[in-house]
Amino acid sequence: MTALDATTHTPDLAAGTVAPAIELSSARLALGERVLWDGLDLRVEPGEFIAVLGPNGSGKTTLLKVLLGQRALSGGTVSVDGAPAGARNTRIGYIPQQQTMDVETPLRARDLVGLGLDGHRLGLRPFGWRARRDRIDAALEAVGATAYANMPVGRLSGGEQQRLRVAQALAGDPTVLLCDEPLLSLDLANQRVVSRLIDRRRLDAGTAVLFVTHEINPVLPLVDRVLYLVNGKFRIGPPSEVMTTEVLSQLYGTQVDVLRIRDRIVVVGADEPPAHCGHQLDGPGHG
Repeated sequence: MTALDATTHTPDLAAGTVAPAIELSSARLALGERVLWDGLDLRVEPGEFIAVLGPNGSGKTTLLKVLLGQRALSGGTVSVDGAPAGARNTRIGYIPQQQTMDVETPLRARDLVGLGLDGHRLGLRPFGWRARRDRIDAALEAVGATAYANMPVGRLSGGEQQRLRVAQALAGDPTVLLCDEPLLSLDLANQRVVSRLIDRRRLDAGTAVLFVTHEINPVLPLVDRVLYLVNGKFRIGPPSEVMTTEVLSQLYGTQVDVLRIRDRIVVVGADEPPAHCGHQLDGPGHG
């Protein structure tokens, strides 16, 4: 099935006057006979922050793989930074799901960040050593990681390691930042820190952000729009229009209640306890 009353929205930038950072047109993705989404039209403007939500298996992480050029669409077109996905991705930053590194990992914090500059170049470094060092230092400073720049990454906390992954993604000065569950396994304080680091980047540099998450509440005040994927359907629009009882009940095909408690959203499915982390109808994991 295609969009369910899909909402179009652009930020204050006049649509069409600035090339989109990401554009999907009539995009379809099928895994065998299972259609994850079809007829997806999405234009992400420079500096726009979009959260991608939905239950496990709805195609959230797969969407990022399409944008990275790691998986082809079954139909439609996709462009990133003005080029076909995968054709020119040096200005794409990518933050993977948080995974704690082994304590014996023989890698310093600054070495991990440096991989964001030239780790994809098979040993070729496009910068002189001084310029490379300066860019790494700037990325470390941007995320507040200067104090442990020379420490082994395996001896850092999960929150510190995730700050480094943000720095790694920012080191290449990206125009597009793709985030795959960057808040997973972090406590609430570190969820807020990482969310604000990413938001500051998009505000300061006009970087477009596509943020896959199960943790909507830490980023709810930051996002411009939500892309909600579920059961082959989707809805796009501001959080106030998408995160409602009516819309989510239509998407899931069953009664879903959206409760707003102060500045938090809790989604409760039919005969389900309140959802973990405020919105999903199943446990955290790959999308």
